[in-house]
Amino acid sequence: MLPVRAAAKTKGIRAEDVKGLLPLMILMVIIFLLLLFWENELHEEREVPTLEHLHVDYPQSDIPVRYCNQMVLQRVIRGPDNACKKEHVFIHERPREINRVCTSPKKRVCQNHSSILCFQSVTKFKMTACQLIEGTRYPACRYHISPIVGFAVVTCDHLGPVTLQRYVE
Repeated sequence: MLPVRAAAKTKGIRAEDVKGLLPLMILMVIIFLLLLFWENELHEEREVPTLEHLHVDYPQSDIPVRYCNQMVLQRVIRGPDNACKKEHVFIHERPREINRVCTSPKKRVCQNHSSILCFQSVTKFKMTACQLIEGTRYPACRYHISPIVGFAVVTCDHLGPVTLQRYVE
C-alpha cells in the first residue's frame, strides 16, 4: 500500500497543468467580454426611437429650471452625427389622445413626402417647443423653452403615430 502522500500525487492535478491553462482562460474571458460589448453596440444601433419616447412627456415632467436642456439629455435627443437639433417639441397629452390623431379626418399629403399622409389632431394639445440657442454637438446643446398650445401633425402606420412632423398653432 502506498503512503498517503504518494497517493495524493498520483490522483491530484499538477501545478504545471494549471499554469498552462491560465493564458487560455484569460483569452476566453477577453473574447467573452468583446462579444458582450459588440452585441450591445449592435443592439443600440437597431433600436428605433418611438414617437412616445422622443416627443411625449405626459404628465409633464416636474423640471422647474432648464426643462428643455434636461429633457434633451434625458431622452438623448440629437440629430445625425450627434448634431444638436434646431427645434424639438414635447407633447403633454395622454398617449391615447395622441393615438387618436391617426383617425382624424384632417389628413393631407405631408409637405416633404409626396406619397405619405399626415394627420392633424382635431383638438389642440399642450406642448413645449425647445429652440436651440447655443451649441452644435450633443450633449453641449442649450435650448430656449416656449410653452405652446397647438395642433399636432403626425405620420401614422397601422399601429399608430410614427413621427411628429410639425405643430400648427
